[in-house]
Amino acid sequence: MSVASIDERLAAAGLPSLPRRVWAEIDESALAANLAAVRELIGPRVELNAVIKPDAYGHGLVPVGRVFEQAGANRLCVAGIDEATALRGAGIALPILVLFPIPVGDVARAARSRFEIVAADRTTTLATLDAWSRQRGTGDPDLLVHLEVETGLARGGFKPHDVASMAMRIAAATGVRLAGLWSHLARSEDRPTTDAQVAAFERATDAVRTAGLPLPPRHLAATGGLFAGQVDHYEGVRIGLGLFGLMPEGFPVGESAKSAFAKLSPAMAVKCRPLRVETFPAGTPVSYGGLWTTERPSRIATLPIGYGDGWTRAYSPLAGALVRGQKVPLVGSVAMDAVMADVTDVGDVGTEEEFVLIGTQGGSAVVTNELARVRTTIPWEVVTSMAYRLPRVYHAGPVLKGLRTLAGESRVGSSAN
Repeated sequence: MSVASIDERLAAAGLPSLPRRVWAEIDESALAANLAAVRELIGPRVELNAVIKPDAYGHGLVPVGRVFEQAGANRLCVAGIDEATALRGAGIALPILVLFPIPVGDVARAARSRFEIVAADRTTTLATLDAWSRQRGTGDPDLLVHLEVETGLARGGFKPHDVASMAMRIAAATGVRLAGLWSHLARSEDRPTTDAQVAAFERATDAVRTAGLPLPPRHLAATGGLFAGQVDHYEGVRIGLGLFGLMPEGFPVGESAKSAFAKLSPAMAVKCRPLRVETFPAGTPVSYGGLWTTERPSRIATLPIGYGDGWTRAYSPLAGALVRGQKVPLVGSVAMDAVMADVTDVGDVGTEEEFVLIGTQGGSAVVTNELARVRTTIPWEVVTSMAYRLPRVYHAGPVLKGLRTLAGESRVGSSAN
């Protein structure tokens, strides 16, 4: 029985056709299941703050934000106010925390949009509080502020001995509420480093209590801290990587987290169909610079993905692609919009054949950890660096749900299709 092509599936779902012969598939059911696994681990009373910066680690900001809202996240976390604005504009109602300081001039917009902001340094925080005192109008909601503690990452936040005084400034400001106390772990897999950061965070917590202030909800653990099992969940956790089924290779998962960890699965696959498949004689240079030359008569498939899509030049000649369940090498230099694959040993591959660059096919797999090793990086950089122009096809199991291209987003059943 023949399997329907991506074009046939999109047409049957009432979605537009692909603008190119390459696409990423985002499994919304995997995203929801990953969130459920984390929820099972932390329990119902701990807030699950879903981190979806930048562009939801390449999976698509708005579509993923909707999935996590429907799946039961308590809050969404982004890096900038523009990401938060895009989520609100798409109708997402969850609380949204902007994890890095916003421009001072945007404070009124943030408060009125019910964005929660961070206090990460004295100068910007005081300027933000002053701007809000001048711009706040009758009937405006409170500005919600999460006070960041510098515990050892050396990136942002107040040192523990300065936390109480800033917390008091925030709590005393009219129309402002201290909504959170948080920090971020630098090496969650390393027990001594993590213990030192936890101790610093606890000193800050004690200082806020001693100052007589109500203790706001605290959140310290991100994915690493949660699955290493070495830190308290406090009142909330901030999970990004785990929700996308991504973890560092060889990460030491704690005993208490192993069951939940086993349920995580990657949500992104990258696929394409070749632009051309051609036979060349031995001795033919392939792609820019002639860095690879055929040693025998060879069938070369031109795949429509390149460094303009986030498929870095480092992937060739060490990475491969799957076709008919068999791994074939990528050869020659990666161009902006194309890379070549040597399919000589696969048989009569044609232009309607589906190649898999990330994901599984016929029992074989190309995983992000493998690609990360090739380019000496981390697996979440692999998916995050996939360019916005790469079309995203959203599905839940076999059922197509939507498509995002540079032209916009279409959803099944939407009048905008």
